[in-house]
Order: sequence, then structure tokens, then C-alpha cells
Amino acid sequence: MQYLRSALFNLLMLLTVLVFAPLALLTFPLPHPLRYRFISQWARLQTWLIGVLCGVRYRVEGREHLPKGPAIILAKHQSAWETIAFQKIFPIQTWVLKRELLLIPFFGWGLALMKPIAIDRGAGRKAVTQVIEQGQARLKEGIWIVVFPEGTRMAPGTTRRYGIGGAALAAESGYPVVPVAHNAGFFWPRRGFLKKPGTIHVVIGPVIHTRGKSAEEINRAAEEWIENKMVELEKRTSAS
Repeated sequence: MQYLRSALFNLLMLLTVLVFAPLALLTFPLPHPLRYRFISQWARLQTWLIGVLCGVRYRVEGREHLPKGPAIILAKHQSAWETIAFQKIFPIQTWVLKRELLLIPFFGWGLALMKPIAIDRGAGRKAVTQVIEQGQARLKEGIWIVVFPEGTRMAPGTTRRYGIGGAALAAESGYPVVPVAHNAGFFWPRRGFLKKPGTIHVVIGPVIHTRGKSAEEINRAAEEWIENKMVELEKRTSAS
């Protein structure tokens, strides 16, 4: 039954993309906040569908840590789930992502209208400079920046070196960093078809103030908090 439910969710996700993407293109003349409000309804719909069809729900801890103004989110990346659900959990936002995603028919077209920072991950320092320049412009517009510093989805219990781009943006701009840990990979595996029922725990950490700190210091503080919290979450999930 869970395979059937997962198949139905995947089908509906595809069909809704085909409906939303052409409509999203019609929002091009509108101011970005209005475009975002409309296009992000697709993400809200998916969050609801996966809960109803597959029993995947979520709980957020630490909302009190969110600053009033825009910030840079440095988050664990395990699944496609967080790229969708964060649009419901956090204020108006955009993402640092690989530019190839914008080439995906329909999905990429809508994504391009959300002011993403689309980088060539092989460009090295040039990509970091792009994140700093475009990121500061977005933050000044009141748009939060979501960065997955590992650069790709990681299976539960694994990690890789944190990229410096998001921390460099924070050091240069002085905007605060919000670290985020979650265990979505247990329920929506990065390369798995089956969606497993359960509750995803999203934990928002205390703000990391960045003024006067180096990118390395910021990155280290975020990585330490996220990875320590991940150990706790994964133990909690495995025991349930």
C-alpha cells in the first residue's frame, strides 16, 4: 500500500508541476513578492499531499530563534523534502543552487522566477563571489537565502565538507546565520522511490551573529551545531 501511495504522490507532484509552471510564467510582470506568493503555493500543496497520501508530517522546534529581518539559512541537505517544505516554514526566500536545475522543463522555468542564485559548482572562487554579490542584493530586498553547505543530498548518518559560500556571504554582509537540522532523509530518501510515514523533525538553532567573524569561523560554528544536532535527531529517529 505504501508503494501505491508513493506512486500516487509522485504522479500528482508531476501533474501539478505541469499545471503550475505555465501559470507561473504568467506572473513574470508582477513584483517578486507576488510571484513568490503564487509559485510557493505549489510547495505548500506538495507538503499537504505527502502528509495526506504518505503519512509524512513534520514538527518544527526553535521558531523562537528566527530573527525579525532577513537571514542566511545554513541547513542540512538529505532530501527533496526540505527544498519544498522550507517555503512553508521560513519567510520569503531564495536558494543557492546548481544552475542545471533551471534547465529542467517546467520545474526549472518556475524556479527561475524565484530569483535563485544559480551557480556553476565547478567555478570555485568565481561561484563564491557570485553568492556574495547576488546574495547581498537579495538580502537587501528582504529575501532570506537558503544554503545547503554540503552541496548535495547526503544519506542519514553521513556528511561531507561544508562549502564556504554561505558563510562567506554572512561574513561579508553581516547578516545573521540560522543553522537548521532535520531528519527528512529517513522518510524521503535522497534516491528512494518509497516515502515512509512518520514525523520529520526540523530544529532551528540559535542565531549565529556574524559581524566581526571570518567565513571560516561562521562555517565552523554552523557545522558544529548542525552535525551535533543531527546525531541527536538520528538517535531519536532510530529508536522510534
